[in-house]
Amino acid sequence: MQQPLWTPSAERIAVTRMDSFRRFVNQRHSLQLADYPALHAWSVAQREAFWQAVVEFFDVRFSAQPEAVLQEGKSMPSAQWFPGATLSFAEHLLRRRDNHPALIAIGEDGAREQLSYAELAAHVAGLQRSLRAAGVGLGDRVAAFMPNTWQTVVGMLATSSLGATWSSCSPDFGTQGVIDRFGQIEPKVLIAAAGYRYAGKNLDLTAKLNEILERLPSLEQLIVVPYANAQAKAADFHSVAKVALWQDFYQVGGEPEFTQVPFEHPLYILYSSGTTGVPKCIVHGSGGTLLQHVKELGLHTDLTRDDTLFYYTTCGWMMWNWLVSGLALGATLVLFDGSPFHERLIDLIDAENICIFGTSAKFIAALEKAGAQPAQTHRLQRLKTILSTGSPLSHESFEYVYRAIKADLCLSSISGGTDIVSCFALGNPVLPVWRGELQCKGLGMDVQVWNDAGTPVTSEKGELVCAQHFPSMPIGFWKDDDGSKFQAAYFETFPGIWAHGDYAEVAEHGGVVIHGRSDAVLNPGGVRIGTAEIYRQVEKVEAVLESIAIGQEWDDDVRVVLFVRLREGIELTDALQAQIRQVIRSNTTPRHVPAKIIAVADIPRTISGKIVELAVRNVVHGKPVKNTDALANPRALELYHGLSQLLD
Repeated sequence: MQQPLWTPSAERIAVTRMDSFRRFVNQRHSLQLADYPALHAWSVAQREAFWQAVVEFFDVRFSAQPEAVLQEGKSMPSAQWFPGATLSFAEHLLRRRDNHPALIAIGEDGAREQLSYAELAAHVAGLQRSLRAAGVGLGDRVAAFMPNTWQTVVGMLATSSLGATWSSCSPDFGTQGVIDRFGQIEPKVLIAAAGYRYAGKNLDLTAKLNEILERLPSLEQLIVVPYANAQAKAADFHSVAKVALWQDFYQVGGEPEFTQVPFEHPLYILYSSGTTGVPKCIVHGSGGTLLQHVKELGLHTDLTRDDTLFYYTTCGWMMWNWLVSGLALGATLVLFDGSPFHERLIDLIDAENICIFGTSAKFIAALEKAGAQPAQTHRLQRLKTILSTGSPLSHESFEYVYRAIKADLCLSSISGGTDIVSCFALGNPVLPVWRGELQCKGLGMDVQVWNDAGTPVTSEKGELVCAQHFPSMPIGFWKDDDGSKFQAAYFETFPGIWAHGDYAEVAEHGGVVIHGRSDAVLNPGGVRIGTAEIYRQVEKVEAVLESIAIGQEWDDDVRVVLFVRLREGIELTDALQAQIRQVIRSNTTPRHVPAKIIAVADIPRTISGKIVELAVRNVVHGKPVKNTDALANPRALELYHGLSQLLD
């Protein structure tokens, strides 16, 4: 019988915030909720009492009190959370004001900068004054074209403190990718780096930034952060807007002021990946983002004010927004800018005493393929949790973490997305870890898996849905005045129910298994197959570094085509193809076995690291890919154009 890979001790459970919260709820509501399943069931059945408990447990402060916790109609989307309440997101992130480290920013070149909570507040106060003088106020957009540095965090907090709305892209976006995003939201201010570092190179952004500036006529102020281009001058940048260098734009010091805004006031604009068209601009509210993040970080991740949190992310991915909310718990955040080459990030765990280490499934698989044994080479003394997202984490990667990294930690695969700036299923410090499973559904989230008939199923694959409103549901899409695009994106599959677009399964232990994106599901002979089911098997083959699978239309049916990137010096021989097919067939079904296996030099990915099955499928079928600027490596897609003769 299968055993969990890790089970928390009773002593460990007793000191978690999750268990403390369970006891808090029991006392407050005269209940006897004995464990997490009971707590989750209560949080879904009594959503108003649950979210009010989150407010009280984390001391979320409203400057104007709400008329209710929730007012909603019969179907989604029709919720008003905490109507009448006002608050400041930035104020909650800047509550701590002592000399405890708030931000530790580390560059690829080893440069290290540290800001205490007191210093962070002083920077925010100074930038806030100058942004206000530049005309930034309620509802204005401030955009950032920045690497993951402390200046980016200061910019977000100063923007939010004024009741303005923040949006960011990372410097690896192409010019068109930036315009596709910022051009829609028409920012008043742009904070931009003059250069950044990646893979040992200093990259000058002057020319790219000038191209972007030509196409942002709404801009009134450009703030240039020299960063990896120390020679940058204001005169290098050509814009109708005023131009200033970061260090000249504001004076550090004073106390920040906090504009109080309604619970649903726009805090962030995030973007869909945009691989099938112009990205959707997803607007997230201040209160819902705050409540969801303190719940996920404080309860599900067990983050405390004495912990150090790291997540490898760029500012173009929602994990950056999630990471920054760790300030609301008073924790220390480690920001890293650069290439995630393996040993360097593991070194950071020891160097900065990281307690919670966030990464991607791809990174963990790459560590294993490289033969890394961090348990033997590093201390990892304070490391208590590893978080993984971006794609499903394979069974083998689960086992590798416990075998080669650390036996006593909580390995939490998490899943949600930009759409909700948070998670539907994630980790839990009081539950066991089972191979291949996300530990639990999030508190207050009525997550279910439905079959095509709209019936909830367990231990059966189907569509992941959330059957009731939740606070971090987007306010809507930018410039979607009648809500039609928002409605079409999430509520058409099952009318009035949020369908997330994940092909998933509720496991017998109560956890969740993600089998891939619904729109990338393969359908040979009418049998639905999640791509993650194939990737999990292919990763077992030593010669293969990574793979991507698509369904190719063929003879009035669909056949599975697998593209593989092999280790250097290895060729795709008949014997290797036979080995790959045998591994897949032995561990899945004959339907999963690819009809064609083709070697490629690269696998196309979005800038947040997700492989793009739809884009490859379109290329194979001779259809256009509308937005290659959304890809981290757009040239990789060109490799698939010349493969038609191999697919006949």
